[in-house]
Amino acid sequence: MIDIRFGPQVCGELNTGATREWLVPDGRGGYAMGTVSGLRTRRYHGLLVVAGETPATRRMGLVGLDPAVTLPSGARVRLGAHEWSSGAVDPRGFELLEQFALVDGVPRWRWRIGDVVIEREIAMAHGRSCVAVVHRLVSGGPVRLDLAAACTWRDAHGERRADGPTPRMEPAAGGAVVEGAYRLAGPDWTPEGQWWLGVRHREEAARGLNPDEDLWYAGRFAGALERPGDTVSVLAWADDLADEPPAATALVEAARRRNRDVVAAAKPADPVEATLALAADAFVVRTAAGPDVVAGYPWFGAWSRDTMTSYEGLLLRTNRADEGRELLRAYAATLSEGMLSNTADTGRVEYNTVDATLWFLHAVSRHVTVTGDTDLGDELLPALHAVIEAHLAGTRYGIAVDPADGLLTQGGPPDTALTWMDARVYGVPVTPRTGKPVEVNALWVNGLAGLAELTELTGRDATALWGLHTKASTAFRKRFPAPVGWLHDVVDAPAPAYPLGGAPHHDDDLLRPNQLLAWSLPYAPLEPDEATLRRITAGLFTPLGPRSLSPDSPGFVGRHRGGPAERDGAYHQGTVWPWLIGPLVDAYRRAGLPTDDLLVGLEGHLAEYGLGSVSETAEALAPHAATGCPFQAWSVAELLRVRRAG
Repeated sequence: MIDIRFGPQVCGELNTGATREWLVPDGRGGYAMGTVSGLRTRRYHGLLVVAGETPATRRMGLVGLDPAVTLPSGARVRLGAHEWSSGAVDPRGFELLEQFALVDGVPRWRWRIGDVVIEREIAMAHGRSCVAVVHRLVSGGPVRLDLAAACTWRDAHGERRADGPTPRMEPAAGGAVVEGAYRLAGPDWTPEGQWWLGVRHREEAARGLNPDEDLWYAGRFAGALERPGDTVSVLAWADDLADEPPAATALVEAARRRNRDVVAAAKPADPVEATLALAADAFVVRTAAGPDVVAGYPWFGAWSRDTMTSYEGLLLRTNRADEGRELLRAYAATLSEGMLSNTADTGRVEYNTVDATLWFLHAVSRHVTVTGDTDLGDELLPALHAVIEAHLAGTRYGIAVDPADGLLTQGGPPDTALTWMDARVYGVPVTPRTGKPVEVNALWVNGLAGLAELTELTGRDATALWGLHTKASTAFRKRFPAPVGWLHDVVDAPAPAYPLGGAPHHDDDLLRPNQLLAWSLPYAPLEPDEATLRRITAGLFTPLGPRSLSPDSPGFVGRHRGGPAERDGAYHQGTVWPWLIGPLVDAYRRAGLPTDDLLVGLEGHLAEYGLGSVSETAEALAPHAATGCPFQAWSVAELLRVRRAG
């Protein structure tokens, strides 16, 4: 894996150390997460974040363990870090950090106080809501280490205040059980019980959200570090509270071994691919219903569009086809009226995308092509044919095949946004794409051909499917090229002067990256076009991937900042989306153009924001600061996929 480590000039400066984040997942959708500096900058940062029945229903448990060292001289040095609602940052333990490193995916901090050096490592037990925090004396001593346990029990998206009920604490061997939900265990536990008022999260303030909460100081652990190699460790776990996990040091070593095994199983060609293989592992989780994909950390759950777009990179390019097979079967069981369910982060199951089902067709086709698993193709074939039939007949939200040209049209009530550009502000879509979007129809053409080939593999007749494919691809080649020198983003869109469903239509020729799928997919409707691709690149490309709208277009927003309305308004109006590097590279390769230079910025980004991973989004204007989730599934998946395919 690539070497990710920082010295005191990064660790000790809030503008650098507090903007780089680490993630340790538990394989179930829960995690531990924080910053290089140790300062919690998000409401989502904590040592034990517990997934519920689905990854979306997470709760924050153990927030932090603040270390304080008593030196032989009797001086007490605090190594933690908090920002308060007053704006003060106290304590400032990051100023004593001499190094942060990711070692086989395990974060390690190294504080130096004169000749005393102490390391901290954090790992989670894979498949269990359990975190291990190990402190080790590296040099100097003897010293005493105190660890103050800051706790809560709340929805991961919210906050808890002192004006509500006091957390319920029950004694347990070596520590306590908090709110009957999770248990703490370690050496020399002393219960305390006090609110820490006004802890501030600067990233939430920047996002226009409530930045403050109160934390419960539940108590402290303590132990002596007399000679180098001595450890003081704490465990926290939220499942089967009576079943004590293995020793914390053993869990850390087990996490390292597993991470090395995950990387080895992926057979990476170089350290970048090894890093991406481990990053991909964070998103593949196992729930009570089977394997699933977390769209992004720290706030997303499972979304079918993200899952299917990410499928090949996360599961096939990492040699996890057995899990992929199980996942595809489970998702197929959710099909209704020809549409794949979209499990919302609210916990509701909804059917509200036009493209997730088409990405599902693509994922199944790629699975069978890459693995040769024709048995799965044969098993799912009736469901896949039912998808086509439902789209021909028409399904929810006006999704239907236009009998005149064989292209797929969509658009329900004015407040719906069914493509991946689905941001809404005050209930109104920011990028309304009612009509026939270009990537939706590229996926439709691709899906028809992929299903036709799959049908023939099983010995069935695919004449009707090839007929639909020919009609749609012929219409695509006729309808989508625009006089401006690239493809229309939407054709047959309702004209602005007319209500939804009104008579006249217009074709939207704003320069967006959605058209890349018209050249990138395995059964893409268009042949490579170097001149067009170069125009698109000139207008959209940044070091972190394509912009969602060219800077000279009306409505372009260069910065992805502010409150929810401002951020959602910019989300698809220029903001960079790293996942689109996949379609861009594929299109370039099909055109015979060089691609290595397209990946340099994203490879460097692996040590800039979400460490060892790729962010959800970035700003459209230089220096293209990363935004959104620091750890995003389809961003990682597409970068890994095109690197491994090159």
